[in-house]
Amino acid sequence: MPYFLLTLTVLFWAGNFVTARGIHADFPPLTMSFMRWGLALLIILPFVLPRILRKWPLIRQHLPILILLSVLSVVCFNSFIYLGVQTTQATNATLMQSAVPIIILVFTSLFLGETVVRRQWLGVIISLTGVLMLVAKGDPEILMTLSFNRGDLWIIAAVLSWSAYSVMLRLKPVELDGFTFFGFTVVVGVVVLFPFMLWEYLAGARPQWSPQTLSAIIYMAICPSILSYIFWNRGVAELGPAKAGLFIHLMPLFGLILSVIFLNEAVEPFHFIGMGLIFSGIYLAIFAGRSHNDKKSSA
Repeated sequence: MPYFLLTLTVLFWAGNFVTARGIHADFPPLTMSFMRWGLALLIILPFVLPRILRKWPLIRQHLPILILLSVLSVVCFNSFIYLGVQTTQATNATLMQSAVPIIILVFTSLFLGETVVRRQWLGVIISLTGVLMLVAKGDPEILMTLSFNRGDLWIIAAVLSWSAYSVMLRLKPVELDGFTFFGFTVVVGVVVLFPFMLWEYLAGARPQWSPQTLSAIIYMAICPSILSYIFWNRGVAELGPAKAGLFIHLMPLFGLILSVIFLNEAVEPFHFIGMGLIFSGIYLAIFAGRSHNDKKSSA
């Protein structure tokens, strides 16, 4: 069961990218983000509101860091993803998202002083080369002229935002249970997103409601938001964070398959080259580095 739930979690996450790309012409990105999390909040509010009220003294004590974590995850990460897929393929977005473990490694080294061995830095370089391969679409001249796709840059901003959130997550008060934390971050995220959605609406970017866009928003609110959170927590509890984290590397594969099936996106050779470089870098940086640390601790 935990393996199945974790696989579904990653499939839902990949589906979020593909769904957002599928309705990008009919739904403004910031409105999309607000509607997704607003609907998710309406669904969980009866269950999470009593918890938030009970834990309010603890939440108020740690309010600045909790608000920052909400802004980095619910607001920035998701909005940047939806801004990115306006002008880049969902395939590119999911592939670049797989570089998150590498960026987390860099952040923990730079800001937390954790030791990173030479082999891990080699993995970082190889993986980031794969990301550049995707951004440049396999054309070195694009790198030389710095004419990047704006959507790819938004996806990179999303990767940086989620990586920063993941590193700072250790500052969350341990006394605050996961569901209450999730609910509070959604509440803050919806409040912060509202003025941006309103600005987008007043600027003339109006959503085009249809059965397709309505079902897409419902999917985003339920599957990659609520169900993925529940399934992920169950999987981590059953298998541990190390094994559960490995399932994230399925997202590029799912993203590639879903993009081809539902969006008719073309798969180019540079997609496979970039994916190969990213996965090779992840192996060197994460798995090889982990075996090095295990040997060091046993010595």
